[in-house]
Amino acid sequence: MKGHGSSVPRTDRLNSEFKKEIYEIITRRLNDPEITEMVSVMKVDVSRDLSYAKVFVSVFSTDKEKQKKTFDAICKNAKRIRHELGGSMRIRTVPELSFVLDGSMEYSDKINKIFAEIEKGEKK
Repeated sequence: MKGHGSSVPRTDRLNSEFKKEIYEIITRRLNDPEITEMVSVMKVDVSRDLSYAKVFVSVFSTDKEKQKKTFDAICKNAKRIRHELGGSMRIRTVPELSFVLDGSMEYSDKINKIFAEIEKGEKK
């Protein structure tokens, strides 16, 4: 692999670019009224042949129904998001997008609340 330019693998670089670009498309260009909650693109895993990409998104909401509606609207717009990606990124093949609801932020929030409760108890 010596002498092949960047030491960062191409898929890693693309994952990062896709992550930024998909976030921009969802938050700024979709204008879907069903996307009412705050969204974050946590991670993108592009297959080596660039035919497929798994997009992990978090939807921040205290209302489970609104969270589900927002995620469903993102999934429903997968083809449009892919089309927008094709227009904004200079790549020959735009991968098929598959969205996955990422609960890691929710999980870490729960853990932080538990630690805060323990800390309060210890201070008494």
